[in-house]
Amino acid sequence: MGSIKEMTRNWSYPTNIKFGCGRIVELPEACKSLNINNPLLVTDRALAKLETSKRVFDLLNKSGMCWSIFSSVDPNPNEVNLYDGIKAFKTGKHDGVIALGGGSGLDIGKLISFMVGQSRPVWDFEDIADYWQRAKTDSIYPIIAVPTTAGTGSEVGRAGVITNSQTLEKKIIFHPKVLPSIVICDPELTISMPKDITAGTGLDAFAHCVEAFSSPNFHPMSHGIALEGMRLVIENLPVAYNCGSDIKARAHMMCAAMMGATAFQKGLGAIHAMSHPVGALVNAHHGTTNAICMPSVLRLNKLAIKERFDGASGYLGISGGFEGFCSFVKELNFDLGIPANLSDLGVKSDQIGDLVVKALDDPSCQGNPVELNQNNMRALFEEALAG
Repeated sequence: MGSIKEMTRNWSYPTNIKFGCGRIVELPEACKSLNINNPLLVTDRALAKLETSKRVFDLLNKSGMCWSIFSSVDPNPNEVNLYDGIKAFKTGKHDGVIALGGGSGLDIGKLISFMVGQSRPVWDFEDIADYWQRAKTDSIYPIIAVPTTAGTGSEVGRAGVITNSQTLEKKIIFHPKVLPSIVICDPELTISMPKDITAGTGLDAFAHCVEAFSSPNFHPMSHGIALEGMRLVIENLPVAYNCGSDIKARAHMMCAAMMGATAFQKGLGAIHAMSHPVGALVNAHHGTTNAICMPSVLRLNKLAIKERFDGASGYLGISGGFEGFCSFVKELNFDLGIPANLSDLGVKSDQIGDLVVKALDDPSCQGNPVELNQNNMRALFEEALAG
């Protein structure tokens, strides 16, 4: 860290979190505490059909509340999903949102509550400078977040990621009041996650922690949270992957997901800058894409981050310092069935030029410890494409 000026940052931390097995039963009471009497339940198409959602439906029905569901949400949601959800909110005369699911359902649910009272298009609130101050804050509806995966940590985030369906670019939409007012984290809701989703979402949490820990920005609290988040993933993701019913491992992974999303206030980096345009282009799972990109980015950032990972490796239970950590990442990807390269996701070599341009335009670049440019970003994509 250089001058005292560089130690000046704006910090904020998460919200009211009800954590523990079986706590989903507190959902109706959470609605009442926020004066939500007619919530719109937002989730994705696949989750809406599963037993996890039916359990939530039963709770709401027994409570006597009026409610309806919106589930027209794609795996990489776009503005079409968003505006359809806003229409559903207005038609049903709802007064709040319950966002249920992984990153897609949570992000769209949060953005529906945010955008329903705005007159500007959603792109006017991209996470650039002070764009968020353009919003009408008094028309943002209360949000309750109920995660069913352990990855994005969107339940404790002040932003939502959405794909522009016309330009195929992922955009981060930010406002402080997009942070849910209440989060219900019930590890029992994650037990039914299939192995590939357990792996992909868990490695998304890991990427958040790795990039926050690597970021040069000054934020000691987030730095410490990122370190502990990495430890929790390292110790518990393989267990959750191999034994999905291990509730303790599932609980620790839910903690790690929230920790990663809290920690990346310190900054993200090239992993996410690469993953966002790839996801928009080929509709790939975000966490899986992060995992594929991570080894290449670690190598690029070596000179800037080696010392801190040398110091952290012992705490993480990894021998060999930074090099040992890099080897561990590759082994973890292999053990969790992660594809070897971006080619396996459908990315073609002739798409690299466009991906480089979009990656360099991504705000995640700002947190990378090595300055990103056309040359090193192209090298990253070429390496990740080959594996």
